[in-house]
Amino acid sequence: MRSPEDLTVAFRSAGLKVTPQRQLLFRLLHDNTTHPTADALHHVASELMPGISLRTVYQTLTDLAEMGELQSIEVGSGSMRFDPNVSDHHHAVCDQCGAVHDVYVTHAPELHGLDSFSVSDAHIVYRGLCGLCSATGSHR
Repeated sequence: MRSPEDLTVAFRSAGLKVTPQRQLLFRLLHDNTTHPTADALHHVASELMPGISLRTVYQTLTDLAEMGELQSIEVGSGSMRFDPNVSDHHHAVCDQCGAVHDVYVTHAPELHGLDSFSVSDAHIVYRGLCGLCSATGSHR
């Protein structure tokens, strides 16, 4: 995801309105590795700018996704998550705390039993326990 300043320019170039609320969201998403939901992002934004609407958060996330600045991901948690890291990667989700982490796979898997199958895209979600939850030994 580009810097908040670059996103401001990109939004204006695309004919989209740039408001203080959107600029706040740009800042909150920049270098954000938590893969927030819209509700979680709204909660943080509301603490910094009371009165920001959930609709503004959703619209800004939608606009950013359409511009290719972030990706919306479904990791089986029930809520769509948003990832400003648009590089080629997958995700690991902790079954205990729900944390989502980026995972980089260096070798493409072999697809046995699928003759003449050409892969155009893949989104893999690994599930298990993160290091912190494993270390505490607390399992559901």
